[in-house]
Amino acid sequence: MNELFEAGNFYTGPPLSAEMVSRAEGFLGLRLPSTYIEVLLRKNGGVLKRRRFPTQFATSWAADHFEIRALLGIGGKWGIDSLSGMGSSDLVAEWGYPQIGVVIFDMPSGGHDAVMLDYSESGPEGEPAVVYIDEDRVPRKVAGSFEEFLSRLVPCIPLI
Repeated sequence: MNELFEAGNFYTGPPLSAEMVSRAEGFLGLRLPSTYIEVLLRKNGGVLKRRRFPTQFATSWAADHFEIRALLGIGGKWGIDSLSGMGSSDLVAEWGYPQIGVVIFDMPSGGHDAVMLDYSESGPEGEPAVVYIDEDRVPRKVAGSFEEFLSRLVPCIPLI
């Protein structure tokens, strides 16, 4: 799964441990998807090679897609459990995202949109869907699981 990530350590936290996962799940009050944990065990967050997600709806980003910047890991400045102002709970509070789960990606828009794990249907112990939150703050389901979300990412189209 390292083939998911660009080289470099921007957005990357410390090597992941079972204790870090347990502490983050306790802090967030939910169980994180196993596929998310598997990815983070190889590299704890970072800039992805494939960052474009095709949609059937227009977004504030484009008519047919949105872009993510980096996967947020656990621990460190960029961790979903961070209290640095970059963690999920801080982002939800600052940007007014719905209280449905966890912000798991940094976005190029700087907070105007988000991608979240949505536990509203699964409950805190279930498998969350992945939703896109645009400026209207309405969750739009884009994948049934984190694994499905990753599989649907495509390379960005270079600007000419």
